[in-house]
Amino acid sequence: MCKKSRNLKSAMGLASILLAGLLLAGCAQTVAPGPNIIERAKGETPEAPASTGFLGSDYSLLTPPAAGTDQQAMLRYVNPSASWGSYNKVMVAPVTYWASDDSKVSAADQQALCNYMYNVLVTDLGKTFVIVDQPGPGVIKVSAALTDATSAVPVLRSVSVVVPQARALSVIKMAATGTYAFVGSAQGAIKFNDSLSGQLLAAAVDKRVGGASIKNVDVWQWGDADNAMNYWGNLIDQRLVSWGVQPSSGGAAASN
Repeated sequence: MCKKSRNLKSAMGLASILLAGLLLAGCAQTVAPGPNIIERAKGETPEAPASTGFLGSDYSLLTPPAAGTDQQAMLRYVNPSASWGSYNKVMVAPVTYWASDDSKVSAADQQALCNYMYNVLVTDLGKTFVIVDQPGPGVIKVSAALTDATSAVPVLRSVSVVVPQARALSVIKMAATGTYAFVGSAQGAIKFNDSLSGQLLAAAVDKRVGGASIKNVDVWQWGDADNAMNYWGNLIDQRLVSWGVQPSSGGAAASN
């Protein structure tokens, strides 16, 4: 076999492996944005959301997760001196929207998205921890912000999930651009502070885009953004548990 043929066969094999991997990832409702074709060639990762002011100077503390780790935000910080085991209650601040002045998301949609994210946090964290509405001893304050969102294109989104040829093209688009065709997205930031002293305990920024799951076949305009927020709510709950925050015995909410 000539060298040119071997190279072509090798390239086709790598492309097949790449597309198979993307198709498997596409089974999820929400995914991290992948590297575009240029980033992939250079071995780079997608650029993380820029600082919007929500985290202020704390943004400089954020670093990417170690290579090979799963379910991590694009940038994160965990205070090495935080005494997580001393906390047993969670206070969730109203979610705010920190986008540029030329944001394409209307004020009404911004508020609706923030309300949705707030309800997700209260619901998910309330399953594990006591939720309170006032600062106090042993209370972690969780503050989250949405920093941008894009809407899906519902009808074309459905076609790209159901029709095999369109689905294949969508996967190819993911390989080239880092996102599937006609999907929406959400990006946000979060910080955890001692509710009394204000000490920063942890912070993160992340972005999620719509996946190619068949469950997304009838996704509405902001469905991909909603799925991203649902993912974050569950992940935040898991992180607090793994850090050692004390769960409630019954998971019931309370107020102090």
